[in-house]
Amino acid sequence: MTRPTKKAAEMNVKELAAYIDQSVLKPEFTEADIRKYIQEGVDFGCATVCINPASLPIAAELTKGTGTGICVVCDFPFGLSTTHSKVLQAEEYCKNYKIQDLDIVANYGWIRSGKWEDVTADIAAVVEVCHKYSTKVKVIFETDALTIEEIKKACECAIKAKADFVKTSTGFYTGGEVHGATPEIIQVMLDTCGDRIKVKGSGCIRTREHFLQLIDMGIDRMGIGYRSTPVVLGVK
Repeated sequence: MTRPTKKAAEMNVKELAAYIDQSVLKPEFTEADIRKYIQEGVDFGCATVCINPASLPIAAELTKGTGTGICVVCDFPFGLSTTHSKVLQAEEYCKNYKIQDLDIVANYGWIRSGKWEDVTADIAAVVEVCHKYSTKVKVIFETDALTIEEIKKACECAIKAKADFVKTSTGFYTGGEVHGATPEIIQVMLDTCGDRIKVKGSGCIRTREHFLQLIDMGIDRMGIGYRSTPVVLGVK
């Protein structure tokens, strides 16, 4: 975890934006929508814009020469492809584009089944190919589908697989109630992970108060929806 040197409420917009992966993931977006919201993420100075693979050419164009990187999702939002397929996807994206981060969805049906060795191997295979291209890997666990104990064990799998971040949600879960990156779940992940791996919160971070609270807790990154970025940054 990264303990901030000052309170989040005292940070300027640039410092706060460095915590944000601006989400531009809705499947119904037109190309004009994608361009608009990627450009907004760049203009706000977000760490990355988080995009679907089909948006990679646009993201590469709009982030070139800026301080904003590309975060591409892989096997999103269900994580149910074969491991070999996930590796091929990651290889294609990383080989052809300069990608800062790749967010892969863990097979959370396997997590719920206690298939810990399979979960670890699945993540590790993607990590291996991404690290070859110096791309960091964030592992999404869809925490709303899991128990606290399953979340803790899943974090251990990601650490063993040498991933760079663990992450709470896809934002597209339909199997039950959606709570996303609650302070309670983030605290569980921070306590479990310590300094061994970074923590990204995503899902339901829509207020400035929630955003600032998670920074003060020691979170490393947050996925923020394109509508919520100006809200959490306090920009009109």
